[in-house]
Amino acid sequence: MSRGNSGRIVLEIDPLIKDNLYVALAKKRLTLKDWFLDQCCDFIETSKQPRLFDEIVAEKQSHYLGKNES
Repeated sequence: MSRGNSGRIVLEIDPLIKDNLYVALAKKRLTLKDWFLDQCCDFIETSKQPRLFDEIVAEKQSHYLGKNES
């Protein structure tokens, strides 16, 4: 996939996933752009400094919900 100098990002995804994403975003009153930018910022921050405590909480939640740990 090419990478240009503009601020645009173009993705081709399954239409069903796209429709489901828009439904979920509408329920939270978010635009795709706002959601995407939030996800980008979170990803960039965790790439710089991993969130140790989020990982520990996720592991404990799986344990309490009776899910098998891998």
